[in-house]
Amino acid sequence: MATDSSPKPAPPRLNVPPAMAGGLRLDPAVASPARLLLDVPKTPSPSKTTYSDRFIPCRSSSRLHNFALLDRASPSGDDAPYSRLLRAEIFGPDSPSPAPSSPNTNLFRFKTDHPSPKSPFAAAAATAGQHDCTASSAESSTPRKPPRKVPKTPHKVLDAPSLQDDFYLNLVDWSSQNMLAVGLGNCVYLWSASNCKVTKLCDLGPRDSVCAVHWTREGSYLAIGTGLGDVQIWDSSRCKRIRNMGGHQTRTGVLAWSSRILSSGSRDKNILQHDIRVPSDYISKFSGHRSEVCGLKWSHDDRELASGGNDNQLLVWNQRSQQPVLRLTEHTAAVKAIAWSPHQQGLLASGGGTADRCIKFWNTVNGNMLNSVDTGSQVCNLAWCKNVNELVSTHGYSQNQIMVWKYPSMSKVTTLTGHTLRVLYLAMSPDGQTIVTGAGDETLRFWNIFPSMKTQAPVRDVGLWSFSRSHIR
Repeated sequence: MATDSSPKPAPPRLNVPPAMAGGLRLDPAVASPARLLLDVPKTPSPSKTTYSDRFIPCRSSSRLHNFALLDRASPSGDDAPYSRLLRAEIFGPDSPSPAPSSPNTNLFRFKTDHPSPKSPFAAAAATAGQHDCTASSAESSTPRKPPRKVPKTPHKVLDAPSLQDDFYLNLVDWSSQNMLAVGLGNCVYLWSASNCKVTKLCDLGPRDSVCAVHWTREGSYLAIGTGLGDVQIWDSSRCKRIRNMGGHQTRTGVLAWSSRILSSGSRDKNILQHDIRVPSDYISKFSGHRSEVCGLKWSHDDRELASGGNDNQLLVWNQRSQQPVLRLTEHTAAVKAIAWSPHQQGLLASGGGTADRCIKFWNTVNGNMLNSVDTGSQVCNLAWCKNVNELVSTHGYSQNQIMVWKYPSMSKVTTLTGHTLRVLYLAMSPDGQTIVTGAGDETLRFWNIFPSMKTQAPVRDVGLWSFSRSHIR
C-alpha cells in the first residue's frame, strides 16, 4: 500500500477559528518561506464594516476638565499623597490638580463659573437663597402660618385744628376709660370713643399753651403740661382743676404717671417727681440730661423710669437714687420714642430722631443693647401691644409712615400711610386693638391693627364701610 509521504501540518494547540489560525504562530519551529507564504492571514473584504462592542478613548486626548470631573476635593486631608498617586496613574502625570470646592458644586454644571456680584446686595441674596433652601427643607413638614391681615385704611378720621407740628410735644393720650385727650393750641378737648361726644376740658388763656397731656392709669384724672412750665391736674368727670404745681423754668413737654408718682420733663433739662398727696410742688428732681427732656416712661412694675432727651441720651432711673443707673448713649439723635415691654421685664425699646432713625432694644438689668433696626426715617413714637408680642412705631422725615413689627424677629407686619406730615403723636385704645395717630396735618386717624387678647383673630377690615370724618372741636 502506498503511503502518502507529504508532511501533515500539526494540529493547533488552541481551539481558534480557522480564519485566525493562520495568523497565529502556534508552531514554535521556524517555518519555511513557502509555509509563510501559505499562512498569510486573510483580510476582510473592503465592502464589509466591522463594529466593536465598546469604545475605549485615550484619556490624554479627552477634555475631561471641561466637565469639571477633576474638581473634586478629597474628603479628608490624610489621604492626599494617595490621591495624587491615584490621579497620576489614572489620568496621567500631567493631570491638573483639583481645586477645593463644596460637595455639590459639580452637580448639573458644565464648567460654568459664576461671575462675582456687581453689588453687595447680590452676594447677600445668593447667601440668603442657600439658607432659604436649607430652611425650607426643614420647615416643609410644618405648614407656615399665614400673615395677619391688617386694614390699610383708618376706620375714622378726626379733624384737629391747631394740632402743633412740634417733635418735642406730647399732645394725645387715650385713657383706660376710653376717653381721648387732645391738646389743641391753648385748649384741651376730650373725645369719647364710646359715643363720639366732644367736651372742652379747659382753656389756658392766650398767654399759655398745652405742651403735654397724660392720663392716670385709672383714667379719672388728666395731667397737663403747660408752656409756662406748670403741671396741672384735672378731674375729667367734673371738668375741674384740682391741682397746679410749679417747679420748671420753661415748657413742660412730657409727662409720665406711675401708680402714685407723676414725672414731668422740661426744656430746662430737669425731671421733677410730683406726689399729689403732699402739698409741695415736687418731691425730688432728676438732673442728668444736657438738653430738653422729650421722652418719659415708667416701667410696668413702677421700678424704673426711662427718659430720653435732645442730647441723644437714654437714661434709666430708679426711686432710690438721684443719679441714673444706666446712661445709654448709642443713639445719634434726639430720643423721644420710649416703650417698655409688657411681656418681658427689663426690656426697653427706644427710637432716635432724623439723624439716627433706629429702634434699639435694651436689657436694663445689665445695660446691654439687644438689637438695633434702621427704620429709614425719624422715629417719633413707640408703643408695645399688650395682646401680642408686637410693637408699633410712627415716623416723620421723610416717609411719615406707621409700621407694625413682630418681636423679637423685627419682621414687618404692615406699613400704613396716609398722613401728609410727621406722625408725631400716638396713643393706644384700652383693649389694645386700635391706635390713634396725630400729625402736623391736623388730623387724628384711628387704625385697627392688633388682634384681641382672647381670640387672636384677624382684625376686621372696616375701613371702607365705616369710614367717617368729623371734628374734635
